[in-house]
Amino acid sequence: MLFNSLEFLLSFPLVCLGYYVIPHRARYLFLLAFSYFFYMCWNPRYALLMFTSTAITFVSGLLIESANKVEDGKERVRRKNIYVALSFISNLAILFFFKYFDFAAATFIRILAVAGIQAQSPTFDIILPVGISFYTFQALSYTMDVYRKDIYAEHNFLKYALFVSFFPQLVAGPIERSKNLLIQINEKHEFDFARVRSGLLLMLYGYFQKVVLAEYLAIVVDSVYNTYTERTGFQLLIATICFAFQIYCDFGSYSNIAVGSARVMGFRLMENFNTPYFAVSVSDFWRRWHISLSTWFRDYLYIPLGGNRKGKVRKWMNLMVVFLVSGLWHGASWHFVIWGGMNGAYQVIGEWMRPYKEKVVKALGTDPAASSHRLLKMLVTFGLVDISWVFFRASFRQGLSILKTIAGFREDYWFTWGNNLQAMGLTLATRNILIVALLILLVADVCKYRGMNTIEWVCRQGIWLRWLIYFFGIFGIIIFGVYGPRFDASQFIYFQF
Repeated sequence: MLFNSLEFLLSFPLVCLGYYVIPHRARYLFLLAFSYFFYMCWNPRYALLMFTSTAITFVSGLLIESANKVEDGKERVRRKNIYVALSFISNLAILFFFKYFDFAAATFIRILAVAGIQAQSPTFDIILPVGISFYTFQALSYTMDVYRKDIYAEHNFLKYALFVSFFPQLVAGPIERSKNLLIQINEKHEFDFARVRSGLLLMLYGYFQKVVLAEYLAIVVDSVYNTYTERTGFQLLIATICFAFQIYCDFGSYSNIAVGSARVMGFRLMENFNTPYFAVSVSDFWRRWHISLSTWFRDYLYIPLGGNRKGKVRKWMNLMVVFLVSGLWHGASWHFVIWGGMNGAYQVIGEWMRPYKEKVVKALGTDPAASSHRLLKMLVTFGLVDISWVFFRASFRQGLSILKTIAGFREDYWFTWGNNLQAMGLTLATRNILIVALLILLVADVCKYRGMNTIEWVCRQGIWLRWLIYFFGIFGIIIFGVYGPRFDASQFIYFQF
């Protein structure tokens, strides 16, 4: 069941109505039942995997908590380490088999072939379970939080099962923490009109990002990247820039719909994006992009590896490990690993060059706080990130070919805009719709970057202006959105992870 499907649009109001009508004590059971139904709409059998992950981490939490009562310090630590290790090994083994087995086997076969050994890997007819990377990481974070005594273990299995399977953020995040979401399951959420309206507006903006912006941008990106060998450098450049905004709008839209739908029911999910393309460095970008995953890797991998406490070289090694693993988390393919490695290398090189950059800025008499200097850093950061996005969207060989073609484009390509427009799958009308939609996105992000909450601003306006915004928002999506049988209501990009 997709957020941009008719089934969800019809069922969500009924779920909200049922949630507020039934007694408080039974609400978590109601949400748990719908969350499993929501997940089983893709493949009922894979709900068993989620249940298994839930059961393992739930029991692990209880065992770790019981180990805390052991008086002998060494024995206490030994037991806790065993329980947390078993939780991680079992969950990551499931994730490995369903997501990485074919990739690992194929890589191993290639290595043997280089050594002159012929071998054939076993084949399994496996479909990647939707959202397995997301709910696995969420469940493992609970194990670590109990291990670190950040929270007490949950003793109600069904409440914990809802924490793992909560439908708004189940298949594509945000990857929630037990310190935030789990404790809210015990809260009594009364109907609050202002909160519900705020949540619905955030959902509306999310739908605008998905069915208008992301889908129109996908037309350009898919048209050009699927035939990249026949494209000019200018077309590939435009498509590459479009992909940067496509993945932002696509993933950002899911996060906004998830946060908004949870807010309607009284739950507060963490923010997943904070104007990432206004970042002034790649490290700043990763503080703003997919925040729930970035902070997960920071708290449960980077810091345990030593973080920045053991010198620069160790810090840089830790950064590279984190981003290589992050690349692999996104997909079982080497081009994702390369994408992750590039983002790690950007930060290592940036840290190494920082003293030299500061000397150059000082020698030129440039004010680091000047708007022009900040804008330049934003553009450079966007350029670096966008280059890495090429390897996120395409294979390594395809990515190299695309960048080579872009680097060699000729000036005359700039003077064939009309032909390029049609060749990239857009008509004059769809181009104009896309430009207006991008301007709306820019205004919204500028307002957010400057600390303005646009949803609160809309809610404070008079009734006529508010309803005018509602009207244009809803009917703009209906009239200009890309959806329906012809376009197959495409899935969100991050569902594949």
